[in-house]
Amino acid sequence: MQIKTLHDRPYVTLDSVDRKIIDLLNDNARMSYTDIGKEVGLTRVAVQLRLQSLVDNGVIESFTLAVNPEPAGFYLTAFFEISVEPRELEKLAEEIMDHPPVTLLYQLSGPSKLHMYGQFIDQVEMEGYLKTKLYVLPGITNVDFQIVIHMYKNRMALRPLGDAVRLYQP
Repeated sequence: MQIKTLHDRPYVTLDSVDRKIIDLLNDNARMSYTDIGKEVGLTRVAVQLRLQSLVDNGVIESFTLAVNPEPAGFYLTAFFEISVEPRELEKLAEEIMDHPPVTLLYQLSGPSKLHMYGQFIDQVEMEGYLKTKLYVLPGITNVDFQIVIHMYKNRMALRPLGDAVRLYQP
């Protein structure tokens, strides 16, 4: 791993071993240092040092648990597009990201909009959230949402790094 700068911002370049370690953990975050070492040809200690370096340099933010929402009791998932007054965007994002149903929140390019992903027990809970938490926030000009009917893939992780080559060309 090398740390470089681009436009006065540090960034990390990963070698093929770092990429392989990240791909392995993306598939199974519980994989042991020893098992990772066998896959990449390093000792357990060398893997541990590389992982610590990836964490210290902000490449790996956390080791998390992926939970299927339905068996956990959240039967309604929705995507929201929230139009906001530009001067209120940061304040609204700070407020909304602390709401328990909100699992993802992004600012997208274009007009002042926030894209939100939320999980709810049912339609009654979502309606209550909209009426008591979201619609009452000053600075929101419009809320549009789509309820997920069927989820084909839910991989909220980094795509496989492999050799970090472009998969698609124009």
